Amino acid sequence: MIQKVKLTAEISRTQLGKRLDQALAELFNEYSRSQIQQWILSYRVNVNGIVIDKPDKKISGGEHIVIHAEIKEDNDWKAQNIPLNILFEDDDILVINKPSALVVHPGAGNSNNTLLNALLYHFPLINNVPRAGIVHRLDKDTTGLMVVAKNISSQVRLMEMLKLRKIVRIYEAIVVGVITVGGVVNASIGRHPKKRVYMSVNSMGKPAVTYYRIIENFRLHTRLYLRLQTGRTHQIRVHMAHLNHPIVGDPLYSRYKPEKGASEEVISKSYNFNRQALHAKILRFYHPKSNIAMEWCAPIPKDMMDLTNILRIDKNNHFPYNGI
Repeated sequence: MIQKVKLTAEISRTQLGKRLDQALAELFNEYSRSQIQQWILSYRVNVNGIVIDKPDKKISGGEHIVIHAEIKEDNDWKAQNIPLNILFEDDDILVINKPSALVVHPGAGNSNNTLLNALLYHFPLINNVPRAGIVHRLDKDTTGLMVVAKNISSQVRLMEMLKLRKIVRIYEAIVVGVITVGGVVNASIGRHPKKRVYMSVNSMGKPAVTYYRIIENFRLHTRLYLRLQTGRTHQIRVHMAHLNHPIVGDPLYSRYKPEKGASEEVISKSYNFNRQALHAKILRFYHPKSNIAMEWCAPIPKDMMDLTNILRIDKNNHFPYNGI
């Protein structure tokens, strides 16, 4: 199925001097740069009302962009009876609490047993919506809240809200090391130059901003709230590793080396944690049709709560000797 979509945006003044395809990839980050290049070469991109067919054209900032995009959708996906933890559902949207070990979208090596397959079983008409209504993604082993659109108009509106940063996504994580003050990471993220399944902080990547706030300190770890301003692949995981505070259990970006002085219990729980200790806890946005303000909070999963309790016990059992 070919889905026709009209995309519009304004080029930011901060993008002055960038290539057209690079700037558009930053504005429309749900589409790949190669896809955007194809649209440019196919005369589908208008810049200030003029069709531009050169991906490397330099931009001045402030241009008005219209893309008459055609998106090919794979409709061969199979509906599968996979349980969904649905927190809210109406005629327009679904809000789910995704478990660990569930891939969101079919891809290489994962053509079945994904969230998309589950959505097709739960609501077959969602097959008429691009990407089966999926608006944003979570990594396979990240748990927590996702919103899914049940019709095209709701999907378009939700994607607009994402671009305008009107969907608030707050995560909870447990990271290696003690962080003493909250802050913000403003560091572009791109594909790792050598390890293609990795992302990395990269000046040639896409802008990425993550805010973090301390919930609780332990002896050798910190529990954090993290809020995404942008939504790059592996963003929180890459940004925390960049600060030398990788997420516990992260198979790609964590060090897998016990901290000096860690107890056997902490080593057993934290360094054998079988996924990244990351949970999408709070989701806040305006309903795409009614415009009513809505918010959900998903409880922390048992594996992260068990780890938190072990770290609390470890902290309480290691008060410094005060001579009394």
